[in-house]
Amino acid sequence: MYQATVGQRGYRFGDLRQLMAKASPARSGDYLAEVAAQSAGERMAARIALADLPLKAFLQQALVPYEEDEVTRLIIDGHDAAAFEPISHLTVGDFRDWLLSEQADSAMMAQVAAGITPEMAAAVSKLMRNQDLILVAKKCRVVTRFRNTIGLPGHLSVRLQPNHPTDSLQGIAASMLDGLLYGSGDAVVGINPASDSLPLLEKLNYMLDDVIQRFAIPTQSCVLTHVTNTLRLIERGAPVDLVFQSIAGTEAANRSFGISLALLAEAQQAALSLRRGTLGDNVMYFETGQGSCLSANAHHGVDQQTCEARAYAVARHFSPLLINTVVGFIGPEYLYDGKQIIRAGLEDHFCGKLLGLPLGCDVCYTNHAEADQDDMDTLLTLLAAAGLTFLIGVPGADDIMLNYQSTSFHDALYIRELLGLKHAPEFAAWLAAMNITDERGRLCDAAANHPLLLALQGERT
Repeated sequence: MYQATVGQRGYRFGDLRQLMAKASPARSGDYLAEVAAQSAGERMAARIALADLPLKAFLQQALVPYEEDEVTRLIIDGHDAAAFEPISHLTVGDFRDWLLSEQADSAMMAQVAAGITPEMAAAVSKLMRNQDLILVAKKCRVVTRFRNTIGLPGHLSVRLQPNHPTDSLQGIAASMLDGLLYGSGDAVVGINPASDSLPLLEKLNYMLDDVIQRFAIPTQSCVLTHVTNTLRLIERGAPVDLVFQSIAGTEAANRSFGISLALLAEAQQAALSLRRGTLGDNVMYFETGQGSCLSANAHHGVDQQTCEARAYAVARHFSPLLINTVVGFIGPEYLYDGKQIIRAGLEDHFCGKLLGLPLGCDVCYTNHAEADQDDMDTLLTLLAAAGLTFLIGVPGADDIMLNYQSTSFHDALYIRELLGLKHAPEFAAWLAAMNITDERGRLCDAAANHPLLLALQGERT
């Protein structure tokens, strides 16, 4: 039992799950799940009680039962006690103060990351203002490598997302060319296929690999199909760079995705066996999003933001090259408007970086949400200031296959110009060598006889 008083009224919270849920900022998904605070007073009381809670409590009280959930077992059994030691004496409120202090510099943040559980990260985020989330995340540096180096300070990468509603190879190639000529694609060239046809998925893999190899592009490709399809593609000898999978924060939610920790481990080993990385062996790519556990009725009474943070424990176990929250994609049932989407994006980025992950974000919304592109401009700017690892680049910001609004190649140009952010260094050198950028890293005018344009014309004929 936890309790606190606000004004003249006392509030009680039956267990740690309820305390965490009531302390969360208001969002539609928690109201839908009937776990949200019913008033600002109750929310503040929960935060007061949460601030006094020792961090050690999260190692003693599982929000999702240990016996029922392999994600909980992963979190508890894999906890690094030595990394936790420097902060083990702190309460959640003290932890917030420590994170904002000069003592918690980038080196110290990296030292303690393995000792922080997702629940600790979620708890402290509930006590933070947006500016706190930004400032702390900025101090967390996470670098990963496959064919280039992602996550260096002062750098921002872009996933080139050339989706097509019929998986047309020519349509995808045109979008891919568009993105490359705008300097996008250093995170990954990643296609969300419309079909699960294995022969088609194989063609997509070969097409992406052909372009990357033909022009010696220091990047990686990924066809974002189910992990079981990727395993079959590897068995068929397809040129698979990264293994993709959507993941969630409970075993039951992951089961609804058709996955388990064992299956992800099998896929990771299969990808590593191909030895396609030239600079590193981070071969996994994950996507998450607040609301996935709730939508699968697999949240165990835990609020949606804490469930999201637990998904990062799954990702951390597999040392991914990339992981991003698709923050507004699930819809207004879970994040109702621009204000909720912005807050959720900052929370997700903070929690992921705090746990030692290369967190990116699909800054996005669905067309029936109470949000617009101005909200996305705001979130993009805040996340980039917070040290975002990568964002999504879609032609015109309008994904014509997934039918949602994201960010464009032009948005990436804007944020690089505003904050002086650089491409992955190997990719930057390639852009300059291809006369796509000049010596200052700014775009050149593409000539009609540019090799990439000529290649596309050849594909069409």
